[in-house]
Amino acid sequence: QVQVAESGGGLVQAGGSLRLSCAASGSTSSINDMRWYRQAPGKQLEFVAWLTRSGTTNYADSVKGRFTISRDNAPNTVYLQMNSLKPEDTAVYRCKANYFRPVTRTVDSSWGQGTQVTVSS
Repeated sequence: QVQVAESGGGLVQAGGSLRLSCAASGSTSSINDMRWYRQAPGKQLEFVAWLTRSGTTNYADSVKGRFTISRDNAPNTVYLQMNSLKPEDTAVYRCKANYFRPVTRTVDSSWGQGTQVTVSS
């Protein structure tokens, strides 16, 4: 089992920066990739960025060039550096870890509770 927990949200003015953290615990060696999603009020959950075990990254077009996903292998934390923030980036940001269950040989997911990011104009 893998658990994840986000931190680092807050209120920032447009053009500012924030760094979100997603700390993984449990069977972290089984994690295949970690992803960030966000959900704004009244909108659907939206993919933001992912980082695979091998280091491959991918971003939503809406955040390319502004957001950067990275990690520290110890202590198993993934970061989302958000620069040049816009009011439309306001959302609850959630972290997801996809990991392998060796007993069942299946891939499972673990979500964090989310952290609020509010960008004022």
